[in-house]
Amino acid sequence: MTTDTKMTIDQQYIRSFSSKHNEPEWFTQFRLDAFGKMDELPMPKPDKTRITNWNFTEFPKHEAEGQTFASLSDLPEAAQSVINIEEKDQNLYVQFNQQVAYINVSEQLKEQGVIFTDIFTAIAEHSDLVKKYFMTDAVKVDEHKLTAFHAALVNGGAFLYVPKNVQIKDPVQAVYIFDDKDAAMFNHVLIVADDNSSVTYVENYLSTNDEVNGIVNIVSEVIANQNAKVVYGAVDTLAKGSTVYINRRGITGRDAQLDWALGLMNDGNTIAENTTNLIGEGSSGDAKTVVVGRGSQTQNFTTSIVHFGRHTEGFILSHGVMKDSASSIFNGIGKIEKGASKANANQESRVLMLSERARGDANPILLIDEDDVIAGHAASVGRVDPLQLFYMMSRGISKADAERLIIHGFLAPVVEKLPIEAVKRQLVEIIERKVQ
Repeated sequence: MTTDTKMTIDQQYIRSFSSKHNEPEWFTQFRLDAFGKMDELPMPKPDKTRITNWNFTEFPKHEAEGQTFASLSDLPEAAQSVINIEEKDQNLYVQFNQQVAYINVSEQLKEQGVIFTDIFTAIAEHSDLVKKYFMTDAVKVDEHKLTAFHAALVNGGAFLYVPKNVQIKDPVQAVYIFDDKDAAMFNHVLIVADDNSSVTYVENYLSTNDEVNGIVNIVSEVIANQNAKVVYGAVDTLAKGSTVYINRRGITGRDAQLDWALGLMNDGNTIAENTTNLIGEGSSGDAKTVVVGRGSQTQNFTTSIVHFGRHTEGFILSHGVMKDSASSIFNGIGKIEKGASKANANQESRVLMLSERARGDANPILLIDEDDVIAGHAASVGRVDPLQLFYMMSRGISKADAERLIIHGFLAPVVEKLPIEAVKRQLVEIIERKVQ
């Protein structure tokens, strides 16, 4: 069996790739099993978006050469803009294409037993821990063709483990630089916060080459065990030629909390899923997403919070801005399973359109199989409020500046939730550039 790519991917290639990265036998077999399922699994079917002509599987190269950096000041300018290069003891991982470019973990975290490393080192050196969580509960291999494709061909990513009772005060950051125009990115992020721990993780996906024309298949899994708290922030800025599939998913234990703040700023066609499964009683999830679409790109975003445990709380907030002839679908799903009594599910989706050709659909969905619950939703799609424009222009502000300020205010609820100032500043600059 071989895959339908521009290069030959077969079982021998997968074995060779796995051996090259010193992976244990169980992970080699895991890859091979996933590879064997690919042809029999269907593609995902995002609501109201036809992806039959999108390229998610064909690519000339599986790996791309990167480079290492002795100091943060040697990083590409785009990467420097999202980190504090003057801070020497920050917990930071930088990946250049599929190569570890820079990594630093403070001595304090090492002494506390925190593991923060690239995914290959984690698989080789922390095998039992990775095996327990890697695509076992949060994301399953056989969900569809793209999850199996990802499992078979993982070629980058990071692993973060926070032991019981460890509270990490400063954010942990990962920067993934992708600049090879022919390579494919199969990035996997696995975060495990053990009982009574807390961590803030922020990641940036950057394309430093506008000619990047590859496929991107990203899976992130977050496990927040009993009474753990995880804040997950991300800003994605992949190039126009990329076709992007992103699946970020989390599971919460009893009284755990998982908050997402996602800035989805890719310039290419994108499918993005963000799901939080509230398993434990008293757990909570908060998912905030901000999107700016431009050009002729097509995007589909589905945010789901599924309530399994009693007394769980979930809130979804999605704000999108569409300009030119861009189109996006925003699906917000609050699902309360039978037995999840006293659950509270709320969501709000709002889309602002800046041109006659732009299109944005906000679809709030509530699926409730329990009686004793609270649930609500709000959605709106429209243009910049003329009364707001008139008010600002009457005070001497030009129409262009007034629109720009209104847009920034519209997106602020998500932007302000990003926990690293450099990343927040980056997102504001991206928004500014996109809406000009």
